[in-house]
Amino acid sequence: MNCLVVEDSRLARQELVHQLSAMQVFGEIRAVANTNEALVEIADAVPDVIFLDIHLPGKSGFDLLETLDLVPRVIFTTAYDQYAIRSFEHNTIDYLLKPISPERLLQAVGKLQVGTMSEEKKSPDNKVFVRDGERCWFVPLGDIRLFESAGNYVRIYFDEHSPLIQKSLSALEAVLDENIFYRVNRQQMINLTYVQSIDTWFSDTLKVTLQTGEEIEVSRRQSARLKKLFSL
Repeated sequence: MNCLVVEDSRLARQELVHQLSAMQVFGEIRAVANTNEALVEIADAVPDVIFLDIHLPGKSGFDLLETLDLVPRVIFTTAYDQYAIRSFEHNTIDYLLKPISPERLLQAVGKLQVGTMSEEKKSPDNKVFVRDGERCWFVPLGDIRLFESAGNYVRIYFDEHSPLIQKSLSALEAVLDENIFYRVNRQQMINLTYVQSIDTWFSDTLKVTLQTGEEIEVSRRQSARLKKLFSL
């Protein structure tokens, strides 16, 4: 689970990153000072959760969320309590008032973890409704061989089709069966039942070839995990 801290105060930003790092909950923690920087980071890293200040230079935290097609889970961090009701119009986990105590921050992260754990894993037999313009499909997840990040969307590949869905790759990874659907790199996740061959690649990485002929490069970290997964 990755997170993004959006906070214009340098000291407050550093302190929050320090507290979050000490919890050892998040795989990656990024931090920015304004909404313009946040938009770049959200498109690049697709965070699972944003720790978001409301009063920021230029556009507010609410302005940021309203520009997003897909809003990650949000924990607001602010010195003002009058926005609490409005905050829950968004994908809000909690609303923290500054100064934020370690105990209160831990409680908010606990809510986040409970929400993540409670998401039901979807099996390959589950079907999803997909629409692309005038075309619609009702697709079993097991028929999807490849998921590929495209900004705030994911392109899914099944048969000869490749429509976009309004989800992040991290959100899909959280609810799909990890024994079937494997995140091979930052941008792609594959259906392991479609793997035809696995070959060594550059710098201790692997290259996966799907039954359809598509070749997918596996990151170094995920290559090590994949080797263990397929070893006796």
